[in-house]
Amino acid sequence: MPPAVSPASPAWLDADPGSLAPTVLVIGGFITSASWYGGLAEALRARGVADVVVASIWTPDWILAAFRGVGPLTTRAGRALLQASEASAASPRSLGAPLLVVGHSAGGTLARLLTSPVPFEGRRLNASGRIGALVTLGTPHLLGPDVRWGSRMARAGARFAERHVPGAYFAPTTGYLAVASRLIVGRLDGENGRSRFVRDLYEGIMAQPERDAVEGDGLVPAESALLPGARHLVLPDATHGPGPLSPWYGSPTQLDEWWPAALETWHGALAARRELAAARRTA
Repeated sequence: MPPAVSPASPAWLDADPGSLAPTVLVIGGFITSASWYGGLAEALRARGVADVVVASIWTPDWILAAFRGVGPLTTRAGRALLQASEASAASPRSLGAPLLVVGHSAGGTLARLLTSPVPFEGRRLNASGRIGALVTLGTPHLLGPDVRWGSRMARAGARFAERHVPGAYFAPTTGYLAVASRLIVGRLDGENGRSRFVRDLYEGIMAQPERDAVEGDGLVPAESALLPGARHLVLPDATHGPGPLSPWYGSPTQLDEWWPAALETWHGALAARRELAAARRTA
C-alpha cells in the first residue's frame, strides 16, 4: 500500500518538523479507565507536547466488549482521534500535524485497528493519514496459537491487525515504536509461586513451552510486545501497569526512557511525509 499523507491542514508541511510539537492521543489498556491516564497526560504536557487527549474508554466498556465485540471500542477510539486531530489543527505548535498516538497494552491494538483500510466489525476507520507515530507500551502484538488471557481482544483485534496492517505497515510515513520491559522473569522451575504464576501469564499470551525463563513486564512477555518492523525499546525496570512494585510504563521515570525515542520517531515520519508531498508536487 502506498504511504499515506495526512488529510489535516497542510500548514505543518511548510514548517521544519523539528520545530513542531505533537498533539498526543492516549488510548488506554484492557479493563482500565480514561481517568487512570491523567498522570501520564500531565507528564507529557510537562515535556512540551502541544496537547493531550485521552480516549474516553472506561472499564465497563471493556467488560461489555466481551459480549458485544471490540467494534464499539474502536468507535470510541476513533472519536478521540478526531477530537485530537481537531486539537492539532487548532494548535499553533502542531499546525495540524498528524498525531502521536500512545497505546497502552490493548490500547496499542486499538490504535493499529484505527489505521486499517479494511472494515473491522463493520467500521472502516482508515486513519493512518492522521497518525504520525504509533507508540505501543506493553502491547501483546505477537500471540501464541492458543491465547488464554484477553482472548477475545486477541482474536478479534490483534489477529485482524496482523492480517490487514501487519507490522510497521505504513512506515516510513507513520513511525512505529514498540516498548517492552524485561523486569519480571517468569520461570517454570521458579523457587516461589509468584515466579511460576508470572510464567503462566506469559505462556497464556505467547506460547513458549520449551523455555524455562521468560522476561516481561509482569503480564506481557517482552517478545510479544515487539512489533515486527517497528523501532524496539526494551526497558529494564517497567511494570505493565500501576502498582506497588516498580514504576509502570507511564510513570515519569519510565516516560523519560521512551519519550525521546517516541518524539524522534514522530519527527522522522513527518520528514518522510514532507518528502513524499514534495515529490508529488514535482511529479
